[in-house]
This record gives sequence, structure tokens and C-alpha cells, in this order.
Amino acid sequence: MVDNKRTTHDDNAVHIEDDDARAASTPGILRYILGISLLLAVIAMSVVWIVPALSN
Repeated sequence: MVDNKRTTHDDNAVHIEDDDARAASTPGILRYILGISLLLAVIAMSVVWIVPALSN
């Protein structure tokens, strides 16, 4: 069976499309996870800093 998505050029290198080489889908959910975790880290650090400052 011949795979048309793989091509060879003069340098004998095999070139494969990004999606085929990765063999997985990229839904983009990672950016939401990183954004939410960054927001939670900022809130947690703010609470750690503000609460002791108010109690003095």
C-alpha cells in the first residue's frame, strides 16, 4: 500500500505532515488549563500575602 502523505526529495529525507507525525489531535485545551492554573496561583499567592498583612 502506498502512502501519498509521505514524500521523498532529492536528499532522500522522508517528509511527513505534522498531524501524521504527531499521531494525535491537538484540541487546544492546554492553554485553558495553563491560564486557569496561573490565575489560581496568583490568587493563592495574593491571599498568602494579603491575609497576614491585614492581621497585623
